[in-house]
Amino acid sequence: MREVLRRDASSVVEAAQATLPNETPELAIKIALALLVLAVGWYLSKLAVRIAGRTVARRIERPSVTRTVLRGVRLAVLLWAIGIAAGILGVGDTQILLSVTVISAVIAIVLAPLVGSLINGLYILADRPYEIGDMIEVTDAGHRGFVEDITIRYTKIFTLQNTFIVIPNSEIHARDVVNFSAEDERTRISIGLEITYDSDLEAARQAAERAARSVDEVISGGPDIRIGSARYAAAPSCYIAEYGDHGIALELFFWMNHPYKQTVVRSAVQDAINERFADIDAEFAYPRRHHVFDGSSGVARVSVDDSGFEQPHANASRSPGPTGEPPADPTDQ
Repeated sequence: MREVLRRDASSVVEAAQATLPNETPELAIKIALALLVLAVGWYLSKLAVRIAGRTVARRIERPSVTRTVLRGVRLAVLLWAIGIAAGILGVGDTQILLSVTVISAVIAIVLAPLVGSLINGLYILADRPYEIGDMIEVTDAGHRGFVEDITIRYTKIFTLQNTFIVIPNSEIHARDVVNFSAEDERTRISIGLEITYDSDLEAARQAAERAARSVDEVISGGPDIRIGSARYAAAPSCYIAEYGDHGIALELFFWMNHPYKQTVVRSAVQDAINERFADIDAEFAYPRRHHVFDGSSGVARVSVDDSGFEQPHANASRSPGPTGEPPADPTDQ
């Protein structure tokens, strides 16, 4: 095959020399023809992807695998064009290939991380932890966004902050990744709140559920949502979490349609809860202290100095004597 390419390349060079003036250098003709072949190969690679794109996409439903296959097709066409250009320039096999020792050193030092990313990229394509268009979160780094592209080497994420993050597959394969769009985009979130013990508990729970149902993005009802073997009510539900030191802790659970709107929906639900609590006998709890003074608590004594400020007396913190009066201060005698 290579001999045929070389003979064809030689005939093309001879035909070009016959057409051009005699003073044109042969090397310049070869370089020009090689560049022309590379340009044609580049165009043919894009044309091959365009022609094969629909067929591959129809047979392979996963966008990430489809893009990988099309990249392979384009790379094959480019390598074919590079081989023809090398034949035109007269580059032989011994000039292209390096020795086994040099190749081994390059692979061990330079290409080892790349090979690791390629292997992990194959695992990601095979295991399908996420797909193009899914909303994911890299938990340890706090990155949350949509998967824009998956290649053999890296995963590109378009974050909710309108930025791109490119993570090598060797790194993301070892991290904890939460996929919000794996099977169902409906997401269950919760909001914690605390009311005072004087509040109407049942009215507060019902008001919190109604407040969540009033938000557009919240699923207000319908059939139960199944996750594995568990079933959860689709409508908002408010439960008692615990009886705390300062009040009764409640936790409101509700489902929403779009996971990327969690912050907006959470804020809207809390705003609606605040408005509804203003119309009922419910009050948000906050830290309080109740001090009780009795006969054993002591008597606070203060005096006023020349500056007009009150100063605590030295025996203000001492306990009263047997008669109920504070002991005499030695400094008063």
